[in-house]
Amino acid sequence: MGLELRDPLFLLAGLLAPLAWWLVQRGSGRLTYSSLALVEAAPRSLRARLAALPALLLALAVLLFAVALAGPRSGDATTEIHREGIAIAMVVDHSGSMEARDFVQGNTGVSRLDAVKAVMRKFVLGEEELSGRPDDLIGVVLFARYADAICPLTLDHLNLANILDQIEIVRDRAEDGTAVGEGLALAVERLRRHPAKSKVVILLTDGVSNAGEIDPLQAATLAAAHDIRVYAVGAGRTGTAPIPVALPDGRRVLRRVRVELDEKTLQKIASRTGGRYFHAANVDALEEVYEEIDRLERSEITELRYLQYTEHYAAWVGAGLVAVVFSALLGGTVLRRFP
Repeated sequence: MGLELRDPLFLLAGLLAPLAWWLVQRGSGRLTYSSLALVEAAPRSLRARLAALPALLLALAVLLFAVALAGPRSGDATTEIHREGIAIAMVVDHSGSMEARDFVQGNTGVSRLDAVKAVMRKFVLGEEELSGRPDDLIGVVLFARYADAICPLTLDHLNLANILDQIEIVRDRAEDGTAVGEGLALAVERLRRHPAKSKVVILLTDGVSNAGEIDPLQAATLAAAHDIRVYAVGAGRTGTAPIPVALPDGRRVLRRVRVELDEKTLQKIASRTGGRYFHAANVDALEEVYEEIDRLERSEITELRYLQYTEHYAAWVGAGLVAVVFSALLGGTVLRRFP
């Protein structure tokens, strides 16, 4: 910021400067001559030319003191930004059906899980249309027949992205299944103990809950009780989808397998918790879903502005005192007038 005056009305005191000059001039000694013709004809000395300097210095001192009283100062603006992040638990289905190759990236068919991992990475780190979540605590919960929290709530998003890259489809048949309620309940348990004001679950599945001891709607009720919103995402669609199948000779081929998406339950989960349901039948739709969630859930940002002033009146007072001293010295010595 530039220079400003704290009390500019004190500048009116500067109007006393002409009065100070007049008083000093009027108080000077005078001699009476019968005629000034000879004096006016004579050349003026340097001392004569500077005779009015003490009065001018005193008038200048009055002006400087008036500016000092007005309080010249300059302010340095300081901005403090406080960000209230969101605690987000990303709950991801990694059951066998998530290996369906009905999602396409570029010209290549990819599994639903790989497509989800790529979009989630963009959501966390910020790429393309997604701005990233640098201020948010994010954790990851996986579920198939059982639920597992593979990443706690963290601000270390690079490490989280590396964990996402390592997620794989369940290969053990004994662990395969879709326990939506188990995954959601584990995420709620992790979030409810956190002090964050805003808590969110992004629940993604492509199937029907067919495992686990916790009903999905019971888990939704638990989430609502702890003010946790659930954004439910249904990936794929009901029908048939190409899924890699292992042959006895070790080869893997694509076969069309019946898949089913329980959208009604996901809609109820979202509705019960104050969230929303989204359907993503392909990669583009999946990216749009996470873009929408990114817009819906933003960190609270509070900007506080402070001004720290530096006072400059001392310099003006000092200059005024110097003017007074020089006025007195000159008026009492080399520029002294006759009484």
